[in-house]
Amino acid sequence: MTDPNATIVIGCDHAAYELKEKLKAFLLRRGAAVEDVGPHGTASVDYPDYGKKVAELVASGRYPRGILLCGTGLGMSMVANRFPGIRAALCHDLFGAIMSRKHNDANILVLGGRVTGETLAEEIVKVWLETPFEGGRHQDRLNLFDRIDESA
Repeated sequence: MTDPNATIVIGCDHAAYELKEKLKAFLLRRGAAVEDVGPHGTASVDYPDYGKKVAELVASGRYPRGILLCGTGLGMSMVANRFPGIRAALCHDLFGAIMSRKHNDANILVLGGRVTGETLAEEIVKVWLETPFEGGRHQDRLNLFDRIDESA
């Protein structure tokens, strides 16, 4: 993403609500606009509903990138990656976040609210937003992703 401060769409489940709110504040401090699809509290919700909202908005091109959070990040990454054109990356560290952008052009970052602390989550978001896609041979591989989507 050439503009790390472009609008980011974000969603979570109840288990990651607090981390989502902290990351929203972090993004706003950085100058990004944030579209929050919910939930807007800690009452129990079904994470696929929120994963679907974010994945559809990114897949449609309305938002260049999204962030999803749930307790572990596993469920949200499974939901998001069901959508054609979505490359959701569950990241637990900076290296994974960087490589998800450099080599995979990840367009949704997934974090686990129960397994990733606030400071690390902010650093992961920062490097994920600032790391460009390298293209080249990596684009050739992403083209193979698109062929899978077409044949499924």
